[in-house]
This record gives sequence, structure tokens and C-alpha cells, in this order.
Amino acid sequence: MAAGGKRFAVVVSRWNELVTKQLLEGALDELDRCGAGDVEVVRVPGTWETPVAVKALLDRPVGTRPDAIVALGCIMQGETPHARLLSSDVASALMGLQVAAGVPVAWGVLTPETAEQALDRAGLKHGNKGREAVQAAIETLSVLDQIRA
Repeated sequence: MAAGGKRFAVVVSRWNELVTKQLLEGALDELDRCGAGDVEVVRVPGTWETPVAVKALLDRPVGTRPDAIVALGCIMQGETPHARLLSSDVASALMGLQVAAGVPVAWGVLTPETAEQALDRAGLKHGNKGREAVQAAIETLSVLDQIRA
């Protein structure tokens, strides 16, 4: 998949940084491998803050806003329903922003039960979900380009 000539932004949570750092490295490596030259990284405190950063990127004038955004984070499940509520709200907000703007916002937010599961999905055993989110964003851009042509 080729990403040349497209603008990308990666919004990454600092919360659970051991995991999100690996997701970011995978995402940036994949963007580089696919020829993306214009990549902006935006760091937010936690996954909860991701939608507002994505909205700010999408509110930029056409021609300066990203063609696609990759959202990276890690919401660990705990003993309370907090993680389920958080992930549901963030997913819903990002979906709404994506649909309203017509700009792909790829989901690279992990929702593991354990730290081991998170690390496995950040590159140890189950691939790197940051890399996979970039692939989804690039493929979606290609589909949208075909539809709009």
C-alpha cells in the first residue's frame, strides 16, 4: 500500500506509555515503509483526550488537515466498568468525527485484560496493532479515492 502524497497524523496517548510507545513505533515504521512523508505526531495525556485532539486536527482548513488519522492508546480493563465505558465513549466519538469529516480515523486503541495481552498486541506475539491501524487508514484512503474519482 502506498501513502505517498498524503498527510497523516498519529494521536497517541501517554497513559500506559510502555505499550503506546511500541504502538507508535510500529505506526511510524509502517508509515515510513509505505512512503508517507508528511506525518504529525500529537501526544495526549490519555485515551479520553484523543477525540478532542482528532477534532482539532480535522478542524484545520482543507489542504492543511490530515488525509487520515491514526488513534493509538491502551485502555486496561480493571475491576470496575470504567474501562468499558471509556473505550465505548472514545470509539463512538472517533467514529462520529470520522463519518462527519469523511476522513479515516483508524482505531489503534487496545482494550486488553492484562499488561501481557497489551504487550503481545504492541508487537510481541500478535503483531503490532499500531502498524495494523496505519494499514487500515491507508487502505481506507485508497477506497475513498476510488469512490470519489
